[in-house]
Amino acid sequence: MVWKKPDDNPSHPEPAPAPPRPAAPPAEARRAERATATVGPSIFIKGDLSGDEDLVIEGRVEGKIDLKQHNVTIGKNGRVRADVFGNTVVVEGEVDGNLFAQQQAILRQSGAVRGNITAPRVMLEDGSRFRGSIDMESKESKDAAKPGPAASAAQGSQPAAGHPPTLAAAPSAAAGNASGAAGSQPHHAAAAAPQASGRAPGT
Repeated sequence: MVWKKPDDNPSHPEPAPAPPRPAAPPAEARRAERATATVGPSIFIKGDLSGDEDLVIEGRVEGKIDLKQHNVTIGKNGRVRADVFGNTVVVEGEVDGNLFAQQQAILRQSGAVRGNITAPRVMLEDGSRFRGSIDMESKESKDAAKPGPAASAAQGSQPAAGHPPTLAAAPSAAAGNASGAAGSQPHHAAAAAPQASGRAPGT
């Protein structure tokens, strides 16, 4: 019997295990990766400002800022004289104008706003300066408060208070005719009486 030494280097090695897949980045990291534009401290913009990315303002802007689907941040050096439309609006500098946020409006401790704020959620940090009004009623609740066309039609079809339906008018008319007829009978009887008494002395 011949003994054979096992081969230490087989011709078909086992495949190496596949490297694990990287986990999906958290939501905060994804938000951080979103493109963000910055208006530097030495930049002055006069006019309407719009775009498809988040915006940080450290300079001066006069006009209108319209980024309803993106976040707008007015930095500590930012000076804005405009109405600001954004998904989330954060104010760390100064704003002379109205804020319209789809999700939330945040006024930081160093921020100042002279204007009205319209947003479902509003946060004013201690020490911030604000002069204006706050409207936290969402668009959905405003639309729900308005009566729909079906409700308006239903309300218009109902009879007003104090006015009976048309079907109930027939008995009232009949009653009115009956009382009128009853009132006419004594009148004819009284008219007939003087004629009778007037013929009596002639006989």
